[in-house]
Amino acid sequence: MIKSIHPVAGIIGFLTIFVFWTSTLYSELFATHATVAVVKSMIVSGLCILVPAMVIVGASGMSLGRRRKDALALAKKKRMPIIAMNGLLILIPAAIFLNAKASAGSFDISFYAVQVVELLAGATNLTLMGLSIRDGRAMTARKRRAGR
Repeated sequence: MIKSIHPVAGIIGFLTIFVFWTSTLYSELFATHATVAVVKSMIVSGLCILVPAMVIVGASGMSLGRRRKDALALAKKKRMPIIAMNGLLILIPAAIFLNAKASAGSFDISFYAVQVVELLAGATNLTLMGLSIRDGRAMTARKRRAGR
């Protein structure tokens, strides 16, 4: 069961961050402040999908990989704390801050400074999660070949 839940939760987390990131970039570059405010509000609402998905992928990954010592598993284990800390310390607080500022119509220097940090942190998490997805697929493929 965990073997099927883990990749699904990982893809949900990755796609959720991807949608947040691309929606933010698009709205900031091409839309009105009102649209930016709606996007920021939806991102905060979307945390109810993202946070459980990330908890599930982290917990299931720790369970699946607790005894593994191969290079791919170790690489995934090194990435996960960075992804988690980036999310907890930067992305979630930034999303809440940006939503509050956008809802108040306060598109000032602090809004845009935090927005840049959020986009960079989001891109970092997408990259790290993408690498973990790639490595997970390689681990699964290797296991399938060994089973034949």
